[in-house]
Amino acid sequence: MELNPNLSLKAQQDMDLVGKARKGDQLAYGELLGRYRDAIYFMLLKMVNSPIDAEDLTIEAFGKAFKNIDQYTPNYAFSTWLFKIATNNCIDHIRKKRASHVSLDQTLDGEDSLLPSAMIQADTLDPELTMINKQKVKHMRNIVSKLKPRYRQLVELRYFKEFSYEEIATELDIPIGTVKAQLFRARELLLNILSRSMEKP
Repeated sequence: MELNPNLSLKAQQDMDLVGKARKGDQLAYGELLGRYRDAIYFMLLKMVNSPIDAEDLTIEAFGKAFKNIDQYTPNYAFSTWLFKIATNNCIDHIRKKRASHVSLDQTLDGEDSLLPSAMIQADTLDPELTMINKQKVKHMRNIVSKLKPRYRQLVELRYFKEFSYEEIATELDIPIGTVKAQLFRARELLLNILSRSMEKP
C-alpha cells in the first residue's frame, strides 16, 4: 500500500499498521485499537450520553472497521475513515432507537396535534429490529464465552444482567476499583476477539 506523503507521520504509521493487519498481524490490530479506542469511545459517549451504549458502539465500530479493512484506501487518514464508520454506526443506532418510539405530538396524518410533546416506548419493536437485536445478543454471547471465567463473569453481570459497578463489587466481594479495571481489560479482550472473528477465512 503506497503511502500518501501529504499525510501526517501518525497517519502514515497507521497505514503501515493497516498493511500489517491486512496480512493477519494481530499486534497491528491491537496497536490500531489502542491508538483510537478512547477517542472513539468519548466521541460516541457525547452522541448517545450512555456509557454502556458508547462501549457497545465502540466495539461495533472497531468490528466493522476491521471486517472491512480491505476497503480502506490511502487517500485519507485511517483515523478519518474509522471515525466516519463510528459516527455513521452511531447515527444508525440512534435512528433505530427512535424508530421504536411513538411520538404523541403528531396526529395520524402527520400534522401537529395539540397534545403535549412526549415520547412513549412502542409496545412492540419492529420485527426486523427484534431479529437483528437477537442476532447481535447471540453473537456477543458467543464472543463473551471465549473470555477467561473471571472476565466472562464481569461482562455478563455488567452487560447482560445490567448490574452497576457497586452491585458487581458487592456480588463478587471485590473493590469497585478492581471491578472497573478488570472490566476495562475485559473490553480490550472482547475487541481483540471480535477483530479476529471478523478476519476473512
